[in-house]
Amino acid sequence: MESRLRVQGHPIQPMLVTFPLGLFVSAAVFDLADVAGGPAFLGEVGYWSAVAALVAAALAAVAGMVDLWDVRAGRTRRTAIMFNLVNAAMAALFLLTCLIRSHSPERGATGVLLVTELVALAVGGVGVRLGARLMRQFDRGRMEASGFEALGPVGGSTVEIVRPPA
Repeated sequence: MESRLRVQGHPIQPMLVTFPLGLFVSAAVFDLADVAGGPAFLGEVGYWSAVAALVAAALAAVAGMVDLWDVRAGRTRRTAIMFNLVNAAMAALFLLTCLIRSHSPERGATGVLLVTELVALAVGGVGVRLGARLMRQFDRGRMEASGFEALGPVGGSTVEIVRPPA
């Protein structure tokens, strides 16, 4: 099974997933600093980091749905569906905190919202584990070049949208 959306032969969705995860972690770190008594602007930075993460999560979800389209029924499909649901749950928890904070003039975090974000990150940790399992299932039997042959020229188009062979 190969991803339909690829850049230079590499699947796009695993690359996109790293952005919301990193931004969600950053948002939680800024909010932790805000709740711990740091300057008020840290809460606003945490809020906008979470908003950026939600946009990135939406893009990753679209790529995930495109890839899910061709996954055959079985273990890999169940893992892919669970991966997408877990990531959606993490994003939903962060969306909830962002909606609550959007009504505040400073958009700062509270202890309860920080705990909600930490729970969301724990859910995201489950998603990371499922994503790793999914990549192992997708790449089973696919060998990549290692060493100096990996530095060779890239042929063909840079961005591909293909239908995998049946």
